[in-house]
Amino acid sequence: MNDAECVHFLQWALPQNHMRWPGFRKVRRQVCRRIAKRLSLLQLADVAAYQNYLTQHAQEWPIFDELCRVTISRFYRDKLVFAELSGKILPALATHAQATEHKTVRLWSIGCSSGEEPYTLAIIWQCLLAQHFPDVHLKILATEADPVLLERCRQACYPASTIKNLPEPMRSVAFTRTGAEYCLKPGFKGMVEFKQQDIRMGMPGDCFDLILCRNLVFTYFDEALQQEILSRLSTRLHPKGWLILGVHEQLPDTHTGFTTISARLGLYQK
Repeated sequence: MNDAECVHFLQWALPQNHMRWPGFRKVRRQVCRRIAKRLSLLQLADVAAYQNYLTQHAQEWPIFDELCRVTISRFYRDKLVFAELSGKILPALATHAQATEHKTVRLWSIGCSSGEEPYTLAIIWQCLLAQHFPDVHLKILATEADPVLLERCRQACYPASTIKNLPEPMRSVAFTRTGAEYCLKPGFKGMVEFKQQDIRMGMPGDCFDLILCRNLVFTYFDEALQQEILSRLSTRLHPKGWLILGVHEQLPDTHTGFTTISARLGLYQK
């Protein structure tokens, strides 16, 4: 299977699962490699045969969906976003929480991959903010559809390339080097609750002060599904709560109920 053949197949197959080809253009090689392995396992001659197989075996579509999960992530991804979170948004949420009965800030990381994003939030809080808000509790929920990735979250050991964007003072405080890997210390691991959940199928019952939905829904799903999920996300945000998208993402043109704070950084407020 060459690149052109895989592209042609993806342009046919992705819309069948409410996904959009433009989101996969730059990461297609990761998906194409998985498809090639699937062809070998099924003993199919080429991707055209796989297309025919999909049309005849409805039970294969969920497997194809799993092949399309993109797992690219790292700590402190998009440093300007995390600078805004640590310098303005989280302090403002913590200040507001101090005046409430429960004194709690609730965050939700959707599609957390191997845990890099929610753990970055935990590290920022412990290293930069906790001492200024000793009475405030930070609760971080991270959801991910893939059980293999969730196991990596719980192990919380990473290669140097994954943590290199994290500022050095925080790297030193949060990680212990074990051979070629850097393992997150227990005090930071314990701050995050992980749950297996596909955002297309359901969402937590709680409401949150901040939801990070970056580089997933508004990159890979078609606009109808984006709009559906956005409507449901709105019900899980407190008034004045924050929705954080990826820096290359934007809300559907028909969205309502959110104010754009910074389209460049993907910052929206309910």
